[in-house]
Amino acid sequence: MLKVGRLILIMIAMIVSLQVVASPYTVVIDAGHGGKDVGALGKTVREKDVNLSVALKLGELIKENFEDVKVVYTRDEDKYLTLQERTQIANKAKGNLFISIHCNSIDKRNKNRKTIKGASTYVLGLHKSDDNLEVAMRENSVIALEDDYKVTYQGFDPNSSESYIIFEISQSAHLDQSVDFASYVQNELHKTADRVDRGVRQAGFLVLARTSMPAALVELDFICNPVEEGFLGSKKGQNKMALAIFNAFKKYKGSLDSKSVSAESIVRKNKNESKLEVDENVSATEVVDSVTKNSQLIYKVQFMTSSKRIKSGDKRFKNLGDVESYKENGVYKYTIGNAESEDEAKKLLKEVRKKFDEAFIVVFKNGERFK
Repeated sequence: MLKVGRLILIMIAMIVSLQVVASPYTVVIDAGHGGKDVGALGKTVREKDVNLSVALKLGELIKENFEDVKVVYTRDEDKYLTLQERTQIANKAKGNLFISIHCNSIDKRNKNRKTIKGASTYVLGLHKSDDNLEVAMRENSVIALEDDYKVTYQGFDPNSSESYIIFEISQSAHLDQSVDFASYVQNELHKTADRVDRGVRQAGFLVLARTSMPAALVELDFICNPVEEGFLGSKKGQNKMALAIFNAFKKYKGSLDSKSVSAESIVRKNKNESKLEVDENVSATEVVDSVTKNSQLIYKVQFMTSSKRIKSGDKRFKNLGDVESYKENGVYKYTIGNAESEDEAKKLLKEVRKKFDEAFIVVFKNGERFK
């Protein structure tokens, strides 16, 4: 029978450490489109082919370099899958991260069709930007190929902006981790694959909404641009993009591993902070109360990320008040506010989203990002 002191250590570890990395760590790689669903088209290159090639190359890189990581593909050949089937594969595998790979495009009537370029990475969320909504509508429209899709997706119409109201009230439990991973991806696609950085964005993608894990959808570049189509369709280009996403995964996984601390180290840290001796005569409730009281949480609103430091006088910061930044694994993240309650932070978030519609709340404890 475990002694009381040991039980207390276990309880503290469960409360203080919010992220528990499963064993084995499972990455689900989703090659968008496939089979009768060809996706976006260039002059000669098909999106479904690019997606599959990059997905397989990414999976091989992960398997070769991470013996403790399991790779699951939603498809490893040219076959058609519904969005429902893709998310079912991911959830059944109990994935720890979902990566959906796509190529971007815009309407044939758009005058910028042959010049627009750049990579963007999406996480689930609100999409007040018309551009973000357009991308979500295009990717979600593939459900029309499914039989009885209105029944499967509870009446969701991918072409009606009214259907997207559900994402106004739907918040991903894994948004923070998803944004972190997406930030790494954007940084690496710009640095390693030399793609124009179009930023981390939020939109209502069904394939992200139905996965029960951190998830991101990567738009590699615009296949409608002849120059970018050449890059997307080339072996060299596909290798670079796979390597970029792999580098992002490596950094993201490394950040998780560094935060996975043992119960013993947690107890040592909190003993120094609270000066409370843990012994068999102290109840678990007393220990938990002491740790909580000595670890006040501060809520901030994060509204921007950048691979380079932005000067304090930047016009994008105008009328925001005191802007603060912190650097995490090579990415600069910008915040405002120092609220002591989540309700207070939500009020600030509402104001910030008038200018930055993809802002979200982050939590700090003892001056460090708390996840």
